[in-house]
Amino acid sequence: MVPPPANANASAHPAQGLAAETDAADLHDHIRVVGARENNLRNVAVSIPKRRLTVFTGVSGSGKSSLVFDTIAAESQRLINETYSAFLQGFMGASARPDVDVLEGLTTAIVVDQERMGANARSTVGTATDAGALLRIVFSRLGTPHIGPPNAFSFNVASVSGQGAVTVEKGTKATKEVRRFQILGGMCPRCEGMGTVNDIDLTQIFDENKSLSQGAITVPNYTQDGWYVRQYMESGLLDPDKAIKDYSPKELDNFLYHAPTKLRIGGMNLTYEGLIPKITKSYLSKDLDAVQPHIRAFVERAVVFKQCPDCGGSRLSEAARSVKVAGLNIAQVCAMPITDVADWLRTVQDRAAAPLIDALQALLDSFVRIGLGYLSLDRASGTLSGGEAQRTKVVRHLGSALTDITYVFDEPTVGLHPHDIERMNEVLLQLRDKGNTVLVVEHKPETIAIADHIVDIGPGAGTAGGQICFEGTVAELRASDTLTGRHFGDRASIKEEFRVPAGNIAVRGADLHNLRGVDVDIPLGVLTVITGVAGSGKSSLIEGYVAGRDGVEWVDQSAIKGSRRSNPATYTGLLEPVRKAFAKANAVKPALFSANSSGACPACKGAGVIFQDLGIVATTATVCEACEGRRFDPSVLEYKFGGKDIAQVLEMPVAQAVEFFGGEGKLAAAHAIASRLERVGLGYVSLGQPLTTLSGGERQRLKLATHLGAKGGTLILDEPTTGLHLADVDALLALLDGLIGEGKSLIVIEHHQAVMAHADWIIDLGPGAGADGGSVVFSGTPRDMVRERATLTAKHLADYVGA
Repeated sequence: MVPPPANANASAHPAQGLAAETDAADLHDHIRVVGARENNLRNVAVSIPKRRLTVFTGVSGSGKSSLVFDTIAAESQRLINETYSAFLQGFMGASARPDVDVLEGLTTAIVVDQERMGANARSTVGTATDAGALLRIVFSRLGTPHIGPPNAFSFNVASVSGQGAVTVEKGTKATKEVRRFQILGGMCPRCEGMGTVNDIDLTQIFDENKSLSQGAITVPNYTQDGWYVRQYMESGLLDPDKAIKDYSPKELDNFLYHAPTKLRIGGMNLTYEGLIPKITKSYLSKDLDAVQPHIRAFVERAVVFKQCPDCGGSRLSEAARSVKVAGLNIAQVCAMPITDVADWLRTVQDRAAAPLIDALQALLDSFVRIGLGYLSLDRASGTLSGGEAQRTKVVRHLGSALTDITYVFDEPTVGLHPHDIERMNEVLLQLRDKGNTVLVVEHKPETIAIADHIVDIGPGAGTAGGQICFEGTVAELRASDTLTGRHFGDRASIKEEFRVPAGNIAVRGADLHNLRGVDVDIPLGVLTVITGVAGSGKSSLIEGYVAGRDGVEWVDQSAIKGSRRSNPATYTGLLEPVRKAFAKANAVKPALFSANSSGACPACKGAGVIFQDLGIVATTATVCEACEGRRFDPSVLEYKFGGKDIAQVLEMPVAQAVEFFGGEGKLAAAHAIASRLERVGLGYVSLGQPLTTLSGGERQRLKLATHLGAKGGTLILDEPTTGLHLADVDALLALLDGLIGEGKSLIVIEHHQAVMAHADWIIDLGPGAGADGGSVVFSGTPRDMVRERATLTAKHLADYVGA
């Protein structure tokens, strides 16, 4: 049992002396959950101690996130939102009460998840935390020369000035006065605070050696018989048979930059506009993630982003850059690693500003303590990995004066080297020791080992999970017969024999980001693991110099995007051959077998549920009575393939689908895709299960499955153990061995010691992070690494294998 809080038996009424009975207020020392049924949870009942560190374990997809995030954290945040007025709630996203009978003892929940921080181009590490705001105040107070308030150092605030006449009534008289105003901001006027300016590569939008009639315009969707090109050919401003290179300056300006003008073209009044502003509006102003792949490829080719020549990429105006504190301007400070910024700030001495400097110093030291000292404050927040983003969010709470908060973490060790995991553990314990309740969903044994209380959910994944298998201490978990308990002490051993490389990928002079002219040969035909502390340069080396080569497939950490209508069948492309097979077998069109097209149930429009918008009360979803949640028009379900209708096929677990497409519903393309899903351990997931209900580990494996059928001979995996249970790691290693046996070359960026021990070759970057990294400190077999113990990674690997 978990010991009660230290003050559990203390009287709340000093006048009464030491009370024999516990005060009623001290009885609420647990979060009590009864009858939780969110997603795959099966009437879960659990009591979680407050002001303790509780770790939730279990295989990927067992229901950990459903209990911690979708039930406990979701209800806490919903109840807080209900304290606001109805007017304010109208502007907030309404959420339904979790499917649970009893939920008691909740405190304010702060969720620190793995979601990447907003990809707003103006958001940086400095603006996402208080560091940027505090630093601007330091420069406005202590900087010389003095130019103005903190806004004068903000690249998100433009300088604005103006004047005008106003009429002022004084008694019976009205007089006119001239009023002036000025807002001094720090935004660079050239790049508008972006740090980069973009230009269009004209060679990518037209072929100067051709005329318009010969197809000179190479922009997607600008076809010869289309209206886009006809406007230019029939405008009367251009000679359609004249090569672009022979245009006069006037003709070239009409072609590329002409302002919008109404012209009569082809018997219609149309707006004629130069090619540059037209494609800027239609293509370049859109979110690249939302456009079709061929449009995205065109934009990436045609638009050239380069550093702003005026501010040198600092985003700041010349005035802001002219102010210095302790010999540096704010742009130089923000470009330094946070470790160096913390050292610089210690040289700044001013008694009047001491509280401000101390607050900023504590914040910067928190970055260093949590292992993010290699970041710079001007680092775009959208470029942070999931693990870096999560730790950046943690920094904001370390100095908080609030206590009795429930902090909810989603695998805080993701992306962390074993050395950095020790630092993260210290942070979790620090939050607990301030009187907070810390709930952690985690797979790493290093973090499970520091828990006060453990809740193991399982025994399996999906429908085979959703039950509490174990509650207790670490010692009790080790002795238990649960899957987590049996594998808790697992240690992979270094292989006796290593595969012989079949060539290599040579990298020479790599100097991207913090890389220091790296020369390295990456073996092919074997399992190569790239290691090193977070920020040492692993991703810079592989993504910058290997990923773009021919025959190389890159499986990164980017999140799978998809709505409730997306599922494994649509994401992997499995549904396409299935729809065609149904159409061919029944002599109808394929669109009938899509719940997002002609075959959708007309009542719910293919969603399977009916949504009721109840204003400030949460939107409710009820199963559609017309299709009974199957999403298709009942008439569509009369068509069969292999004895099954389309809804029955989508309800099949992957393992059953493999048998079906190899037997009654023989379909080679679908069988191959389903087999890959089963191979990555998703045999229990149904083909039509919404992507929104998959766990993080399941999504990672789903993405990996889509790349298994790629034609490239080399596969790069970025931390494939993310979200995997201890037992699942063994299955992953078997999968990697199978891929190599099929002739693939594997390059794996990974921190998990089991994967390092299983490798044929290890390339270790370091020795530290940021400016202290960027060098290859070891390249060789795991056996040599452990024997030499020359690097930080080597020491941790040696301890892991017991060498």
